[in-house]
Amino acid sequence: MTTEIICSGYGGQGVLTTGILIASMGHKSGYKVTWYPSYGTEMRGGTANCNVKFSDVEIGSPYCKEPDILIAMNEPAIERFEGIVKQGGYVFVNASLVPNERAFRKDVKVVLVDTEALAKKVGNPKGGNISMLGAVSRITKLFDRDAACKAITDYFSSKGKFNELNIVSFDAGSQDCPDVKFV
Repeated sequence: MTTEIICSGYGGQGVLTTGILIASMGHKSGYKVTWYPSYGTEMRGGTANCNVKFSDVEIGSPYCKEPDILIAMNEPAIERFEGIVKQGGYVFVNASLVPNERAFRKDVKVVLVDTEALAKKVGNPKGGNISMLGAVSRITKLFDRDAACKAITDYFSSKGKFNELNIVSFDAGSQDCPDVKFV
């Protein structure tokens, strides 16, 4: 089994960190993983995305040609990557920045996650991307909570930035709540 994921949005939204955390969750769950970042010269505010693959077999290329999952933190991310998502795949949308009336492909599962509302509820304004990971984990069942919390704790601790509210943010996204819904 190989799973392809693209995370995309503006620099400063934690897009690359989200990809690193997914790769770490995959590794901690026993998979082979790749993480391939792409970003413009201006990180904060510019565009950023990354390709993440995890598999139980050797991975030939880190590039995602037909992702199973798109994590779109802004509308340009949807415009750029929605068309290549595998039929039946998932498009996780940051509903805080994408208009509700936007039309999506009918052959993919679209999940709206109000990352801003979730982050605000738990008092972690920079935790929207972590809440998104919680929603991805709950809905796709790719990772269990233990692997996710270990990846989050290890990553932020290694940078000297551990914040227990990141775990609370993950849990907020992984709950069945009105801020996470299918369209």
